[in-house]
Amino acid sequence: MALPALAISSEQGQLTGRGTDGFYRAGRRVLSRCQLSAGGAEPVIVQGRLIASDRARFVGTVRTAVDRGPDPEIRVERLRSADGVERITFHSSAPRRVRLPVELRLGTDLADLGAIAVGVAGPELPASVHGSGLRWSAAGAHAVIAASPAPTDVMASAGLLCWELDLPPGGHHTIEVRVRLEHATSGTVAGRPLPALPATRGGEQPPRPWSAARLQCDDPRADALLATGLDDLHGLLMRGPGAPTDTYVAGGVPWRCGLSPAEALWAARMLLPLGTRLAGNTLRTLAHVQLTGSGADSGRIPGALRDAGPYAPPSCTGVEATLLFPTVLAEARRWGLPDREVEQLLPAAESCLRWLRTAVSDGDGDGALSGGSGYVPDPTPGGPYRCATQAHAHRAALLGADLLDACGRPGASGLREWAAGLRTRFREEFWVESRSGGSPAVLRTPGGRLLPHFGAAAVHLLDTGLLGGGRSAVGLLDPARTERLARLLGSPAMDSGWGLRGLGAKESGYNPFGHRSGAVRVHETAVAVAGLAAAGHDKEAASLVRGLLDAAQSFAYRLPEMYAGEQRTRDGAPVPHPAACRPAAVAAAGAVHALTALAGVRPDVPAGTVAVRPVGSAPLGAMQFTGLSIAGQPFAVRISRLGLGLVEEAANGLQLGA
Repeated sequence: MALPALAISSEQGQLTGRGTDGFYRAGRRVLSRCQLSAGGAEPVIVQGRLIASDRARFVGTVRTAVDRGPDPEIRVERLRSADGVERITFHSSAPRRVRLPVELRLGTDLADLGAIAVGVAGPELPASVHGSGLRWSAAGAHAVIAASPAPTDVMASAGLLCWELDLPPGGHHTIEVRVRLEHATSGTVAGRPLPALPATRGGEQPPRPWSAARLQCDDPRADALLATGLDDLHGLLMRGPGAPTDTYVAGGVPWRCGLSPAEALWAARMLLPLGTRLAGNTLRTLAHVQLTGSGADSGRIPGALRDAGPYAPPSCTGVEATLLFPTVLAEARRWGLPDREVEQLLPAAESCLRWLRTAVSDGDGDGALSGGSGYVPDPTPGGPYRCATQAHAHRAALLGADLLDACGRPGASGLREWAAGLRTRFREEFWVESRSGGSPAVLRTPGGRLLPHFGAAAVHLLDTGLLGGGRSAVGLLDPARTERLARLLGSPAMDSGWGLRGLGAKESGYNPFGHRSGAVRVHETAVAVAGLAAAGHDKEAASLVRGLLDAAQSFAYRLPEMYAGEQRTRDGAPVPHPAACRPAAVAAAGAVHALTALAGVRPDVPAGTVAVRPVGSAPLGAMQFTGLSIAGQPFAVRISRLGLGLVEEAANGLQLGA
């Protein structure tokens, strides 16, 4: 992928017209069928692999009637780029001249990705001859294929381009095909309006808004996971609606190839050790879509509803994004976001905090803040009140207050007072007692009933955020209950051996393939690793990060957003989820987050300090991170096998804190 361009096929390389196969542009399938045959048969593909996030290579062999033995004399290489270019090269090792008939069978339905997802894409469209290729049209949309060299024969009724290649001994011949989408500014396909078509990106792919970080680890799989995650994030990079230099990371391929506010913010936050450019770009992008006006929704960032498991109504990603916005800005400032950018984004962050005040006071202003009580509802003003949402809100209030104080803006004391009240109330009203020590409830209903089912959403109680001097913000739980939470997360019911289950295996309604009821979500596992490490629970953090790395190896280091939460066995492998995005922003960024969390780098650029507090058990052995970024300057740190940290490169004037 090189969004908004995307190509999907199996490892065989053929676009079959079935399932999601095809070249896509801006969410529309430009080509659904591209089947190659040579010598009257399909090549035998011996290898298909990604060579970068936006390119794939397929290598096969072609049998001919005059082959003298089992060794193939003709091989074919297909180099496919996400932006709609494919180069097909035939190489001959035959000692004689070979005449090779080649055919490409092409077709498309010009279907929208959403229609494809629910199985209503429609039939293939009729083709017409167009220049050196074919063209398909539907209500103002046109898919065009051009080939070079021009085919010797074109059969529009069958969607065929044909060549008669003449391969000399030891020679080769290349066919290049290009597919593009054209349409007028108006029109519909399958009754749906056509979107505006972004300009072709091609070689003008946005530069990576993060540093060229590298990892050298005793476990070389960690190096591969970091490199693959960053490459995938580059492929998911999109331009925002504001300045052309503002970019954000799309949600994932193939289902969320656009702006998913909460996921974009999580990705930006998790990549802060690699610099603040992505965070600044993402925050500016979301400031453009933030709701304005004088109503209860003023200041909220819009977002879709998402499944929340078998016991709860859908939650709102917009609520999560709104609470993440001031958190990401406050932490980006600690990592070195320039003051001018902080000042530019501060009004949007203040709007988010005003929305928080309105939400906890049921729409009547700041009253609940002064009273020190009130929960944040999600998704409706009447509730329910989710455990994770309260954790997000508490973190936003404390880090937001820190940000307001630093910028000389009013309102910090009210936020801290409300956060203190929330801690007291949460500890009294959100904990389900039991003989084994209890657990946090997943949510509280508007009537005050607690849902006791324990799942991975509780990891957000460990994610307290970064304050000055490398300190973590105070959490909603006291130390004893934080330790209990760590033990629960490290138990066999939650730790599948491949990562953290979305719902405990002993809970009723557990489904290893359930989006929120048992599948392993990389994002939540990464948050758990970082939170457990920061809280000093090295054993549980180490188990989860090792399981995540083992799973990544099974997925060729391109982690899907989720996979089945089945218990790991001796000779087993993680089972993919059929509806998971792969790659996904929060999975790729989560891999980076889990690895960098082991180093424990905690900067406070405004104060000119950085603390390094690595995981003492060194679960992956010795590690050396180079190319990190603090205060816009390179930062390198080495972690020994004994868990000791050594800063090897840092910005001038940055002092190592305790």
